[in-house]
Amino acid sequence: MENNLHNPARLTIFAGHYGSGKTTVAVSYAMALARTRPRVALCDMDIVNPYFRTADSAGVLADAGVELIHSRYANTNVEFYLPPVEAARVFDDPTLTSIIDLGGDDCGALALGRFAERIQGRGDAALLMVVNACRPLTRDADSLLAIKNEIETAARLPFTGLVNSTNLGAETTPEIVAASFPLMRQLRDALALPIAMTAVREDIPLAVPEDMGPRFDVVCWGNRFQI
Repeated sequence: MENNLHNPARLTIFAGHYGSGKTTVAVSYAMALARTRPRVALCDMDIVNPYFRTADSAGVLADAGVELIHSRYANTNVEFYLPPVEAARVFDDPTLTSIIDLGGDDCGALALGRFAERIQGRGDAALLMVVNACRPLTRDADSLLAIKNEIETAARLPFTGLVNSTNLGAETTPEIVAASFPLMRQLRDALALPIAMTAVREDIPLAVPEDMGPRFDVVCWGNRFQI
């Protein structure tokens, strides 16, 4: 299903390798949708990284009108995670536009696998693979293909598109993002998946080629600059 701000899926799931930037993309996407959608929720299902969660931006999300669904253990010293009990609503409530921030790789995708039957065969859901070409283990198509297969197996769902989230945090330049375009084209062709968007920090001047999907401006909060 096409997935952009003009025609968003009712349920959008962002998944990817550690450090791909999926959390910041998910937060920014939820905030953008809240400008035009009456009810938007962001569900944190990241069981891999308990120290960089959507809960870190709870105030920003609330101000934007986004409901945050997360584990009661988020931002505590308890290293334990279960999907939040409210998570079922993002799959079952047809009046809710929902975004899920999924944990990295196959371990994180297990949290989604338990809900796979509620998503399979639906035409209003998108599972997007977030790619950061600057990360050491995601710089070539073969490595990304292996990660894709691991996540799909654990989640019991296929990816429907790609998100280019190439960045080096505060050190990101237009040239760094542009250098990722050849890899994204290679990945798009190898996986037969469309590029849903290219996420670019909002202060970076860069014209994104049409075949890289629409440019999506990522907002930063506090002192966080990792997308």
